[in-house]
Amino acid sequence: MADRLRNELETIAAGAGRYADVARTALGDAPVGTRLEAAIRALAGHRGPRSSTCPSDAARAVGGEQWRALMDAARDTARSLARTGLVEITQRGEVLDPDADWRGPIRIRAVDR
Repeated sequence: MADRLRNELETIAAGAGRYADVARTALGDAPVGTRLEAAIRALAGHRGPRSSTCPSDAARAVGGEQWRALMDAARDTARSLARTGLVEITQRGEVLDPDADWRGPIRIRAVDR
């Protein structure tokens, strides 16, 4: 799974699209928090507002075999990005307030701009 996600980021990074730069950051050697944010932005943005990504996708792409250790950080990063309006956090198709208390599986999708 981590290989598939890294390949997806590599494909995004190799292109000239809108998310190429953030995909390159996700694949680079920046601090983990920066790479998680970049991975979420690249994956959600590339997939578009009609699709979504999971925080674990970013954690797997950045953390490889140690991805579980990054899950709290990935969820917190998703909250921060939702606060800025770059993404929406959803659960069962409903948009969540990034400042609310929520539990369980979430999805992250790009905001159509």
